Amino acid sequence: MSPADGARSLFASRFGAAPAGVWVAPGRANLMGEHTDYNGGFVLPFALGQVTAVAAAPRADRRLVLCSRQQPGLVVDAALDDLAPGAIPGWGAYPGGVAWALRAAGREVPGASIAIDSDVPAGAGLSSSAALECATALALTELGGPGLVPRPELAAIARRAENEFVGVPSGIMDQSASLLCESGHALLLDCQSLESSQVPFDPAAAGARLLLIDTRATHRLAGGEYARRRAECEEAARLLGVPSLRDVTDPAAVERLADPVLRRRARHVVTDDARVLEVVALLRGPACGSGDAYREIGRLLTQAHESLRDDFEASWPEADATVAAALAAGAFGGRMIGGGFGGSVLVLAGRDSGVRAAVSEEFARRGWTAPEFLDATASDGARRAA
Repeated sequence: MSPADGARSLFASRFGAAPAGVWVAPGRANLMGEHTDYNGGFVLPFALGQVTAVAAAPRADRRLVLCSRQQPGLVVDAALDDLAPGAIPGWGAYPGGVAWALRAAGREVPGASIAIDSDVPAGAGLSSSAALECATALALTELGGPGLVPRPELAAIARRAENEFVGVPSGIMDQSASLLCESGHALLLDCQSLESSQVPFDPAAAGARLLLIDTRATHRLAGGEYARRRAECEEAARLLGVPSLRDVTDPAAVERLADPVLRRRARHVVTDDARVLEVVALLRGPACGSGDAYREIGRLLTQAHESLRDDFEASWPEADATVAAALAAGAFGGRMIGGGFGGSVLVLAGRDSGVRAAVSEEFARRGWTAPEFLDATASDGARRAA
């Protein structure tokens, strides 16, 4: 059963009627540009085929009532007019925060009954939270009446929900990817100006494949390490005399930082920004459909992983072992994705690579929980389901 059908079925069983509509929003993987978004830099995400679906209908009592197939037996029931940061714990904070942020932006938000289903793996660093936020945002704005919110504005509203209502200091990338991506493309997003453009991205046409490997090490952005990295980047920018690390274009400039930790953090951000633009040039260049271009992108992926591991210190043992095993099996390259400290690895390889077997054997050898594999395809962004 698809998430859209699952949400529709759950709505009928919980609320005793058909929903007014079903909206879906995808998870995302980020090809290049990690921890650059909140530094005002460049990112290059693409939408996954896995989605979160929200079946919804308006209510007359100014309440938000939520249920989820992933949380059976648990119903969240909150008064719209009483929503405030901290008012809803757990998973309900994401859709609740969207309702709060929409109202704070001056948008009309009706009471709503909402049923949720998803096949975006939770805790895998694939932005299941942004998928839930964006599907909810589309549902509430359409239920609220005429005058749809422009998608870049809706992404900013969903981000505010995550930052201020949930308490995760994330950047704008995840919500933008979920709302703006197009099938067969990655999204080049300038997180300073919020300008975006579609970049052709079709590894299969070049005889390559993109594999997402969930290391099963749970990814939690609300923990202190993510917030600490963001604070370190802000301090590095302050000491360098720039508004954000985006404004440092010469990697040599970060060597002026006396603190070795801040120097490493800044070096990762500045070099990863440059890698995003290198990948875009390859994908838009004359050799974009060749295996050579994707081999070079693979090299940049591995370079980015080493930077995240050594300079940003956001990797984790399962991710490092996954990348090493994939490279030993002949992969073009790979890196951890997402905020880090758990989650998934993105591997770019040839069509007939032995990456799955090599990584599985390495996990078994170490006595770790078996990883999960997902073939990744650049897919469409959020939309109303048929």
